[in-house]
Amino acid sequence: MAYWLLKTEPSDYAWAQLEQTGQTTWDGVGNAQALNNMRAMAVGDELLIYHSGSERAVVGTAKVIKSAYPDPQSDDAKRVVVDIAPVRALPQPVTLAQIKAEPQLSDWALVRQSRLSVVPCTLAQWQWVLQQAEQH
Repeated sequence: MAYWLLKTEPSDYAWAQLEQTGQTTWDGVGNAQALNNMRAMAVGDELLIYHSGSERAVVGTAKVIKSAYPDPQSDDAKRVVVDIAPVRALPQPVTLAQIKAEPQLSDWALVRQSRLSVVPCTLAQWQWVLQQAEQH
């Protein structure tokens, strides 16, 4: 199993919508590296859902329920999508400021490549985020 972080602008598609619909096709990714990351996803992989824009925080977890396949909305053969389902909302969001303040996370692509919308996570990064979300 692998771990990933997916960024979304909440005004375009928010965590609440994923919870409401129960699953979605994750599309709209155009960056080559982000697309390669999506191609590497497998059913059962765990996902952090990150609200970009003014929120800049991890808000929930999800899982891959269908691995990468050609984007049915695009004529570009390079474009792929994955299907995901929500697992749970985090008890409290974990902000980008919190993540950047943690020295052990300085090499995470979320920090180093801020424009990348699909980034891998290590188990340690995943666990750190979930631990922070549980602290009150």
